Amino acid sequence: MTARLWIPGRLRPGDRVAVVAPSGPVDPVRLAHGRHVLAQIGLRVEVMPRVLNRRGYLAGSDAGRAADIQEAWCDPEIRAVICARGGYGATRILELFDWPAMAAARPKILLGSSDVTALHQAFAVRLGVASCFGPMPACQTLGDPEGPDADSLSHLYSSLFEGEEPGAVAGDRVIVPGYAEGPLTGGNLSLLASLCGTPYSLRSEGHIVLLEDVGEEPYRVDRMLTQLLQAGCLDGAIGFVLGSWERCGDPIPVLMDRLAPLGVPIIAGLPIGHGVPQFTAWMGADAVIDTESCSLTCLFRDPATAL
Repeated sequence: MTARLWIPGRLRPGDRVAVVAPSGPVDPVRLAHGRHVLAQIGLRVEVMPRVLNRRGYLAGSDAGRAADIQEAWCDPEIRAVICARGGYGATRILELFDWPAMAAARPKILLGSSDVTALHQAFAVRLGVASCFGPMPACQTLGDPEGPDADSLSHLYSSLFEGEEPGAVAGDRVIVPGYAEGPLTGGNLSLLASLCGTPYSLRSEGHIVLLEDVGEEPYRVDRMLTQLLQAGCLDGAIGFVLGSWERCGDPIPVLMDRLAPLGVPIIAGLPIGHGVPQFTAWMGADAVIDTESCSLTCLFRDPATAL
C-alpha cells in the first residue's frame, strides 16, 4: 500500500508566510513585486534575512540558505514557506537540515517549483509532508513589473487557501487513454534525474507522476527518462502528467516513446512547470487523471489529514 503524506492545513487571510531562497540569486525588483502580490491576496509576508545574499550562481552560502528554511519551518507563527525562485542549489543543502528538529515542528505548506523539486522530494521522504509545486514570487508569473498572470494567481490562491478548490487543470492531448487515481509525485525532470541514487530518489509505485522541464533538448529528455527507467524510479507508476516543456523543442515523440510502453494513462500539455500560465499542483495529495477531459484534479477529501 502506498504511504500517504500529511497534508498541512491550508492558509487563511492574515496568515504569516516566509520567503526563502534555496537555490539561485534573487532579483530584488521581482521579489518586491511578488511580495506585494502575496500581500494583496491576504498574506503577511516575511522575507528571511539571507534571501538577497549572493555567492556566484547561488543565493548565498549553503549553510545560510538552509538556515533560513529551517528557521522558517520551525517558527510556529509561520504558516507557509515560499521559495523565491529556483535556479540551482537546492540539492546542495539537503544534508544541512536538522531533520529531527524539523519533524518536531508543526507541518506547513512548502511552495516552489523547478529546482525546488529537490525540497519536495526531501520533505516527503524526511518529514512525510505533502507540498505545493507552483509559481514563486521572484519569478515571471508572479513577480513581473507588469503584474502577475491572473489565471496563475487565481489557481495558486485556490490551491493554498482553506475552503477553496483549485479545480481541474486541462491538458491539450491524450497520449494513452484511461483513468488513474492516487497520490501525485514527480516534478522537474532534471532534478529527478539528479536525485537518482540518493535517499531522495523518485519512488513512483502507486503514484501519478508529474514531469516537466525547461531548456532541455529532446535527446537530453530521452537520456534523463532512460536514467529514471533504468534506476527503477518509474516502476509501478499508475499514470503520467506531462506539464510544460518550455524551450525543449518538441519532446513529445521522446516522451511517448519512453513512457507509452508502460501502459498507464498519460496526458500532456498541462500548464504546470515553467512558462505562463503556471498552475499549482499538490505533491503528495491524491489526484485524478481523467483522459476523457484530458485533465488532472488534485483532491482534498480527508480533513483528518490536515493540521
